[in-house]
Amino acid sequence: MRGMRSWVTSVGVGLVRAFAVVAVALLVPVVWAAAVLLGIAWGPSNPWSWLAPAVLVGVGTLGLSRPVCRTVRFLVARWSSTVIASGYRRPGPVTQLTTGYWWNGFGYERTDRDAVLDQKMRLRWRDPANWRDLRFVVILPVTAGLVAAVPPAGVAAAVLGFGGSGFLANGVGVLGVAVALGSAPYAWRSLEPVAVRFLRPSAAMTLADRVDELTAQRADTTIAQAAEIRRIERDLHDGAQARLVALGMSLATAEKLMERDPERAKALMREARTGAATSLTELRDLVQGINPPVLNERGLVDAVRAFALDSPLEVRVEADVELRLEPPVESALYFGVVELVTNAVKHAQASRARISLTRTGPDLVVVVEDDGRGGADPRSGGGLDGLRRRLAVFDGTLEITSPAGGPTRARMMVPCASW
Repeated sequence: MRGMRSWVTSVGVGLVRAFAVVAVALLVPVVWAAAVLLGIAWGPSNPWSWLAPAVLVGVGTLGLSRPVCRTVRFLVARWSSTVIASGYRRPGPVTQLTTGYWWNGFGYERTDRDAVLDQKMRLRWRDPANWRDLRFVVILPVTAGLVAAVPPAGVAAAVLGFGGSGFLANGVGVLGVAVALGSAPYAWRSLEPVAVRFLRPSAAMTLADRVDELTAQRADTTIAQAAEIRRIERDLHDGAQARLVALGMSLATAEKLMERDPERAKALMREARTGAATSLTELRDLVQGINPPVLNERGLVDAVRAFALDSPLEVRVEADVELRLEPPVESALYFGVVELVTNAVKHAQASRARISLTRTGPDLVVVVEDDGRGGADPRSGGGLDGLRRRLAVFDGTLEITSPAGGPTRARMMVPCASW
């Protein structure tokens, strides 16, 4: 009884999935058929009557290719848990240069809007994934679509056969039922191997994506380093340097007043001492902004704990790792934690946060959670996207879960098997 119930269930599920595969596979051929009928209706002997159908075929195929492929990936992932990466090239950040122009990775534009539009058009035509999608919508109807059409064809034969009269019609109906029931559990399964074979990114596309990602990361690193150097120069020029110049002038004046006005000279010496202490504090803060001394001396965990003590939030730090990573990796994770907690204070209005550092298999995982109002958006060019790109330099990832109303959970992962 249980076996019969299972078979009936598989037949029902198979019929539904087979119809779904056929519907998706026939979208583009239906457009082609409509174009042919349109051309015949306008006069097949007139060459100009085929101009509009040809445009319809081109536009319809281009417009449907990505939705069809997206639907196929969704069905394969839903039915077989096989995730097929899309492999589409993602737009890089659009950056304004010191000249005022905007750089989009391909060229310079006067406004950010023009830069974004130009970037989209170039990606649309240069992305090899689009041509792969066009190839797939042509292959799909004659492979998985044709196999999946067997159960629907059996159902159609059964309806026509039992709707007629006579022994032959009944025989066709019985044969249709047998074909539909026998093929339904298996016909839709051809979609997965066909999609994996023709829809996944090729090795060349994967390599090209990796090269593009590394190029973007190199550009980000160059821009970030230049900005950091300008910040250090500005802080030194406006802070410590100005105070040291004033300190020298005060000492010179005090030297001249030492014999004629000792009290005035002592007051200047006291001011100079105060200025020297202030300059020393500013230099220490500046050095800490480059890399906190506790991070260099005691590692990531203690540096995060020290940061938590100074945070305006109630921060709890949990760690079960004591490893020392490469300095660039420790610095990236530390400033990632700092940025996430700072965002919780500035944007999410959080009151508490929890930071956990754990080693999961070969990966180091750092999770930052807060009780704020959520809504964190890792949009392209934003701070969270910049953090994601900094982690990607080390093959790390950043996952953000931040529904409206909160809470926010950020998970940073960096491979550390070789450290």
